[in-house]
Amino acid sequence: MKIPATVITGFLGAGKTTLIRHLLENANGKRIALIINEFGDLGVDREMLTGCGIEGCEDDNVLELANGCICCTVADDFLPTMEQLLDRDQPPEHIVIETSGLALPKPLVKAFNWPEIKSRVTVDGVVAVVDARAVHDGLFAPDPAAVQAAREADDALDHDSPLEEVFEDQLLSADLVLLNKSDLMDAASLASVQSGMAKDMDPAAKVLHTRHGQIDPAVLLGIGAAVEDVIENRKSHHDGEEEHDHDDFDSFVVGLGEIDDPAVLEEKIQQATQDHDILRVKGFIDVVGKEMRHVIQGVGPRIQRYYDRPWDAGEERRTALVIIGEKGLDESAIRIALGAAA
Repeated sequence: MKIPATVITGFLGAGKTTLIRHLLENANGKRIALIINEFGDLGVDREMLTGCGIEGCEDDNVLELANGCICCTVADDFLPTMEQLLDRDQPPEHIVIETSGLALPKPLVKAFNWPEIKSRVTVDGVVAVVDARAVHDGLFAPDPAAVQAAREADDALDHDSPLEEVFEDQLLSADLVLLNKSDLMDAASLASVQSGMAKDMDPAAKVLHTRHGQIDPAVLLGIGAAVEDVIENRKSHHDGEEEHDHDDFDSFVVGLGEIDDPAVLEEKIQQATQDHDILRVKGFIDVVGKEMRHVIQGVGPRIQRYYDRPWDAGEERRTALVIIGEKGLDESAIRIALGAAA
């Protein structure tokens, strides 16, 4: 019997890691292995999961493919990792793959047809997590009327932005779309977002509204779509390409010393985000006088902070932030704005 795998995709900061934490908290003893893929080399998502204290989040069950995109490194990174999981004396009962927010799901799903794993694992479903509020605000999916007006005014704007193409390709590959952070929206706005996404979705795909990634694991892990058998029928902006172009995006890590007041750093991040069009910020803060590690995550101007766990004995206490944006970020200026050396 094939082991089912669920691919969880979604744009930067949509809530994929929160969804996975909810899944593990409600797994009821089911052996779930996680493969975490991040754009940027700090490994924030894996650290947040292995440090959460939830049964099933132990180091052996969370494998990381860092500083790249799983859809572009299938042969080198992903397949060996899958074989490592499948060859365990006690293989997982389900595999959950959290892709980078910049990843295209289709090349990854196609990899499940490789001879090394085809007879042993199947893609139960592709789940796209969508930040409903961000889409409504036009942060990642430009307003169609505004785009059309811009095109009419300037012939040079005749192509979709890289961000919009990635977002649409994630929707096009999905069996289940979670309109997350629905508690930040009224019913009419949610309906508008859902209607706007419909043209970029498989007609058979389902849409559910979620808050904080809360969904019944039986729904999330019980799609039964065998997606690898039908993925070629799901169109993509990048069909025919060997790989998609990550030169559209930049990421770097900003290291800072101890922070007296996280709220002051948050203000600096908000200002830098506004001044430099930063898409995503995530990382950890070493707060003076606090024995707990402080997590910070930002999507556009919206920032969330919280203490997640005590610093471990012997663990390096550090403040480090991953900064992600479109190509052309002024790294030197952003470092100075956040209080680091250029």
